[in-house]
Amino acid sequence: MSTATYTVTGMTCDHCVAHVTEEVSAIPGVTGVAVSLADGKLEVTSADPIDFDRIVEAVAEAGDYSVA
Repeated sequence: MSTATYTVTGMTCDHCVAHVTEEVSAIPGVTGVAVSLADGKLEVTSADPIDFDRIVEAVAEAGDYSVA
């Protein structure tokens, strides 16, 4: 089990959170996603570590957001 936390910028509302959650959840191997609008944090749980570039792609697909 692997858990990684990222900072997401550009989210302004609950719809943003829902879009990021949906896109990241669709990554193969991801078993859990928690997004905090207040903290700008994204926590991803997976069976094996997920490539950072794949996280960046999914978040960008969700909208005009960026990941650090």
